[in-house]
Amino acid sequence: MRRLTQLRFVILILFCCAYLPVPAQQPAKTAELTKRLQVKLDSLQKANGFPGATFSIVLPSGEQLTIATGLADSVSNTPMRPDNRMFSGSNGKTLFAASAMVLAEQGVFSLDDKIEKYIGKEAWFNRIPNARSITMRMLLNHTSGIEEYYELGDFMHRLQANHTWTPVEILAYVFDRKPLFEAGTAFGYADTNYILFGYIIEKISGKKMYDLADKYVVKPYRLKATEPSVKMKYKNLAVGYVNPDGPFPVKGAFVKDGQLALNPQFEWTGGGYVSSAADLATWAKAYYNLKSISPALRGQMRQGVAANTGKDHLYGLGMQIRPGGAAGMGYGHSGWFPGYLTDAEYFPELDLAMAIQFNTDNFRLLKRTPHAYLLDMAKIIAPVLQNP
Repeated sequence: MRRLTQLRFVILILFCCAYLPVPAQQPAKTAELTKRLQVKLDSLQKANGFPGATFSIVLPSGEQLTIATGLADSVSNTPMRPDNRMFSGSNGKTLFAASAMVLAEQGVFSLDDKIEKYIGKEAWFNRIPNARSITMRMLLNHTSGIEEYYELGDFMHRLQANHTWTPVEILAYVFDRKPLFEAGTAFGYADTNYILFGYIIEKISGKKMYDLADKYVVKPYRLKATEPSVKMKYKNLAVGYVNPDGPFPVKGAFVKDGQLALNPQFEWTGGGYVSSAADLATWAKAYYNLKSISPALRGQMRQGVAANTGKDHLYGLGMQIRPGGAAGMGYGHSGWFPGYLTDAEYFPELDLAMAIQFNTDNFRLLKRTPHAYLLDMAKIIAPVLQNP
């Protein structure tokens, strides 16, 4: 009787196991692609010597692959993980530009409105270079003629003291200076354009820019690793290593004993986020296909002016437009923050989104741009997508 009971028990276990859900396995082709990308990223890290990097892609199927290489902390010898976060620098402009596009769709403002319409009565308005000629569009595509602020005056000295900035304090660094060129006639990339744009949007909407981005981008697209860079400590943040020849008053590690070396709040709408490679790749695809605005407005975002950021580069409304070799034309944005470099891009011809982050801003270690790294990885991915 006991043996019969044991036999029944064994049969019951076998029956249950037969109907238990089998864990989903990565398809052989995707697994092989992941392996090849990992080998490539590892080889690039070993050959060039940068501390670490994370890399993520979103395939046409919607499947996402994320990998990492090197170290997140060179002192503690902590390996970089795919979910490590870094400062994304100017890539954050895309979140604010997208939020503004929704407001433009709603009729809150028009892209070709003169900024004088909204801030012409400010006591300091006429001290802005080209003040009466600038439109909202010119701020978004960097054709205002306003120069970059952060290497002017005593900015770096005050930054070192961890000053908390207002937008007008930052704008004051360009007051009364000569414009780079007549508004609308050339391209001159400057975070100052987006600081001024953010100030105007907050004034006319009555909402904070971070709140608008949270409502229209972060929550709808579930960017759970993306957080405003407004505090001195972040979870899961890779240690960034600052270029010793850079303009910022930090040398070596940007994170010391868990605390940041400088208050990142100054960046605001010029960038203003900590994120992950996975979130950046997800958002790169969503940004190109922004569903909360009309096709006509999306077309205007992708309408670029000639940019001096690289050969045949264009700049749209918060969007870099760059040749991608085997991947076709790419739409996205790079980013630089002390100790960190980022690039994220969507390639519509392949329906492929990619993002890469490095925890150094020392180009002598990378030996080329983050965008060039993306294109290297695209050479591996493109044949797989073109020959399914």
